[in-house]
Amino acid sequence: QVQLAESGGGLVQAGGSLRLSCAASGRTFSTMGWFRQAPGKEREFVAAITWSGSRTSYADSVKGRFTISRDNAKNTVYLQMNSLKPEDTAVYYCNAVDLINNPRPTGSWGQGTQVTVSS
Repeated sequence: QVQLAESGGGLVQAGGSLRLSCAASGRTFSTMGWFRQAPGKEREFVAAITWSGSRTSYADSVKGRFTISRDNAKNTVYLQMNSLKPEDTAVYYCNAVDLINNPRPTGSWGQGTQVTVSS
């Protein structure tokens, strides 16, 4: 089974930017997604991208601020996060998903990467 490793999180001020990476241990032909979990809350969908990169989907809360992309040659999926808000604070995870329009995780979770946005 492909292992996923998220990185790129950190502490940033509101309005700042971060770029998260999700490196897979092998090739993945799946639609991939980013999810996040804030303290005391359930994990929620953030963004997804098909294998070809031709289709993407986003949660309403991040549309226009976040951009998902992938480099299949590097087995890596990215999440560019701009105009960050304190409510974006969470642990961010990547996972394979089943459908681009109603993405549900299908694989195992990695360790995640912490994003903290200060006001």
